[in-house]
Amino acid sequence: MSKLTDVPKRILIGRALRSDRLGETLLPKRIALPVFASDPLSSVAYAPGEVLLVLSIAGVSAYHFSPWIAVAVVVLMFTVVASYRQNVHAYPSGGGDYEVANTNLGPKAGLTVASALLVDYVLTVAVSISSGVENLGSAIPFVVEHKVLCAVATIVLLTLMNLRGVKESGKLFAIPTYVFVVGVFVMIAWGAFKGIVLDDSMRAPTADMEIKPEHQGLAGFALVFLLLRAFSSGCAALTGVEAISNGVPAFRKPKSKNAATTLALMGGLAVTMFCGIIGLAMATNVRMAEKPATDLLRDGVPVGSGYVQNPVISQVAEAVFGKGSFLFIVLAAATALVLFLAANTAYNGFPLLGSILAQDRYLPRQLHTRGDRLAFSNGIVLLAGAATLLVVLYAADSTKLIQLYIVGVFVSFTLSQTGMVRHWNRHLRSERDPAKRRHMIRSRAINTFGAFFTGLVLVVVLATKFTHGAWVALLGMVIFYGTMTAIRKHYDRVADEISAPDEPSDDSIRPSRVHSIVLVSKVHRPTLRALAYAKLMRSDQLEALSISVDPAETKALREEWERRGINVPLKILDSPYREITRPIIEYVKGLRRESPRDAVSVYIPEYVVGHWYEHLLHNQSALRLKGRLLFTPGVMVTSVPYQLQSSEAAKKRAKKRQEWNAPGAVRRGPVEKRGGNGGGGPKEPAAKA
Repeated sequence: MSKLTDVPKRILIGRALRSDRLGETLLPKRIALPVFASDPLSSVAYAPGEVLLVLSIAGVSAYHFSPWIAVAVVVLMFTVVASYRQNVHAYPSGGGDYEVANTNLGPKAGLTVASALLVDYVLTVAVSISSGVENLGSAIPFVVEHKVLCAVATIVLLTLMNLRGVKESGKLFAIPTYVFVVGVFVMIAWGAFKGIVLDDSMRAPTADMEIKPEHQGLAGFALVFLLLRAFSSGCAALTGVEAISNGVPAFRKPKSKNAATTLALMGGLAVTMFCGIIGLAMATNVRMAEKPATDLLRDGVPVGSGYVQNPVISQVAEAVFGKGSFLFIVLAAATALVLFLAANTAYNGFPLLGSILAQDRYLPRQLHTRGDRLAFSNGIVLLAGAATLLVVLYAADSTKLIQLYIVGVFVSFTLSQTGMVRHWNRHLRSERDPAKRRHMIRSRAINTFGAFFTGLVLVVVLATKFTHGAWVALLGMVIFYGTMTAIRKHYDRVADEISAPDEPSDDSIRPSRVHSIVLVSKVHRPTLRALAYAKLMRSDQLEALSISVDPAETKALREEWERRGINVPLKILDSPYREITRPIIEYVKGLRRESPRDAVSVYIPEYVVGHWYEHLLHNQSALRLKGRLLFTPGVMVTSVPYQLQSSEAAKKRAKKRQEWNAPGAVRRGPVEKRGGNGGGGPKEPAAKA
């Protein structure tokens, strides 16, 4: 790789790591929590607001249902967390929902889960980045004016951070995630203290406003449908829970135990934060509306299009801490930053799942390859590209994007838990130990309830969100499913074609004869080298082949051939339409038709040049000819290189590059021996200063 690309690559993603240092990239629980749980933890910044936005359709009077919706979300969260704790112990290899469904329900169910998760990971990045940009835009006008540009720039930055490796990106993300969590807990505690102990009347900036209901006096089925829609919006708090079960291999040993502990910790934190913000929103009289310009009224007058509706968490923080206070600013900054970093959950889940699918031949094999920093670089780049496309198409509007959200994750929840029920049923048929059977029966009960509850929520989500944009997520799942099915069929077809048969075949039988052809345009050094090499191969028949385009040049070639006394027959083919490739292809095919058991070997003299622009001036006919001959059975093509002077200069440049080390490519100074989990090993020599 040239200095031009190596220098920025090493500066941006760091020096390459050896494969035997993979163990050093594994995560302790304190880093795994922000890496895998930043999405569900950060969702408390917008999930409460989504609940209130939906309820506002029926006016402020419907807000008193929000605590009950919060309770339903809490029950669902605990159910999902308890269910996934069974998953990580039963399937610690990292396949997560995909492996569970694939093993217990069959390949089609597994592929459905994989499609759902891939779509959900892409949407996680798009929603988190767009929401973060909108939160930041309330303070910085430039961000609002260039939402798409800022969102794309953030995706690029996150991509570069993740290309540096899971552990390094985790360290970078840990501080803002923990600051956000601590900030929310301080806000909840201080708000509860002020309200209960000090009896302080905290009021949100929108407390004095009224909401103009779109549908007043909802009752019966209409009210139930509204509450179900609000509940489905609140379920955004559960997105990302499955990432831990997919990322078990990234944990330090004991992997399953550490993953289960992290899962429980994440569930407890997310639930407490979600309920606390909902409670404070009720206590401070927060007002939210889907169409604030017309539906929010101040003194009976709509606030107008110039009004900026701040998120629930910002309004609550202002009521508790005071506008412009130090804690308010810290929490506002941490909230905006953690929303950006929430996308990191997808950056760790998508590449890992893509690697497993590539191993199972459902995605291109390149997705199973680790990059310089031992991360699945191709998967990271693919995720970034797909999320960027969504952000551009939806103009970084989180309100529109969030309607596409959570469909995929509940498809995977439901199928995964159903698969776990079958997993326990299968093991119970053969298990005789009473203690183990009791444990399996308890686990099966948890997964059964999880499958029922998440399946019910999936129906609710589809019913309430389908016309609001959820159909796009379903379409994305269908596209992923069809693409992966087609890729698997291709790989299977290729594997069948190239598999070695037990009995002798045409591929293993030695050809009767080898008919060698050296292509000739003029008698010069490359031609003489190709002829000498072809003679060395000791073919049964050797001839030189030239195409006659210009009679004068053909005559000169024949005379030079005879003058030099070259003892290889020269065959000249006429080309009245001045074509080069077609006459050669037809001649070679004719030889194959006459003697199907003969092999035809074609030698093509080629120039080796040292500059990129020289490639445009030479070897174009050879490239076209090789491309056509590749499709001709029984024909072998050999390039005979001839190095021009410019190639020597290229060789010197390559030698200099080998002796040069990019900044960060080599560790400076002596390296201490590592022990314990570091893997140990011989010391690296210090690089020359």
